[in-house]
Amino acid sequence: MLKRYLTLAMAFLLLLSGCSQTKDTVTEHKGKEVQNNHKETVTIANHYPLTGVATKEDIGGRAVAVMVNNHPDARQQSGLDQADIVYELLAEGSVTRFLAIFQSEKPERIGPVRSAREYYIKLAKAYDSIYIAHGYSEEARKMLESGYIDHLNGMQYDGSLFKRSSDRVAPHNSYITYEKIIEGANKEGYSMEKAPEPLTFLTRDEVEKLEGQKADKVTVAYYNNATFTATYEYDQQIGKYKRSSAGAQTVNHDTDDPVLLDNILVVETAHQTIDDAGRRKIDLSSGGKAYLLQKGIIREVEWKSQDGKIVPALNGTVIGLVPGKTWINVIPSSPGLSGSVKFEANESE
Repeated sequence: MLKRYLTLAMAFLLLLSGCSQTKDTVTEHKGKEVQNNHKETVTIANHYPLTGVATKEDIGGRAVAVMVNNHPDARQQSGLDQADIVYELLAEGSVTRFLAIFQSEKPERIGPVRSAREYYIKLAKAYDSIYIAHGYSEEARKMLESGYIDHLNGMQYDGSLFKRSSDRVAPHNSYITYEKIIEGANKEGYSMEKAPEPLTFLTRDEVEKLEGQKADKVTVAYYNNATFTATYEYDQQIGKYKRSSAGAQTVNHDTDDPVLLDNILVVETAHQTIDDAGRRKIDLSSGGKAYLLQKGIIREVEWKSQDGKIVPALNGTVIGLVPGKTWINVIPSSPGLSGSVKFEANESE
């Protein structure tokens, strides 16, 4: 009898071991339906391509890239807290403008929407986005009219797809809803089904092993202009960065929800002024020096263009992002232009 009990116990332990091995095996097939050792179909969580965040929801859907105004009269903005990726680059003078890329979340309202520039269009194209802007420079207009990218522009749809807010003055009061983006895409015959190619993300173990110089607060300045100086402070309790601009935390105008970030990439590249209006040409292909902020540490890395996307690298090899939201600041490295990165650590921790 004792021998029989021992045999049953061993069989039970082997069954548990087999289940454990099956669990470890199927987790390697994220986002797919696989069969375990019992021939049962198991669905592993999908991961959003631009955040790497796991979800049981369908991860399909085309990315939407929106030009968002960053003039003081346009703050606070709507929708930035729901963007997967935000690029911040200089437009004219010392004024920055945002390219907010949405895929995992669909904000009710986005804006104020601002006019297109050539280098923002190229970044939007890299994610196969539908590009949303209100207005354009002459170079940008030519690109859009050539069919370079699927787009919706307030110059053609002001008052229909794009609505003016009564509490702000033009050109700081143009907004669009996600519902109107879908309506416009259908009207123009643009497909909204295909998701962008996934970015490279760190595993949980890799995140825990991150090493670098401690930096609880990082300041990114453009021309030392306080109005367009961004500060990122790491909140240890929630494990994310909070962003501030000109001393005010960046939050959603409609909900007061804060912008919370997992990766901040600051890249240096050549800027060139090309006309009397101060419009620019910005090198987004050559690569160069960069700083990567993750989990309260800062590392000096490189940036490279991966099919038009700006990504962090070391020795030419792309390195992973922490799953979550990313903000990319592009600052001048050209002689005579002022872009700076300063960081500090909280010594009391």
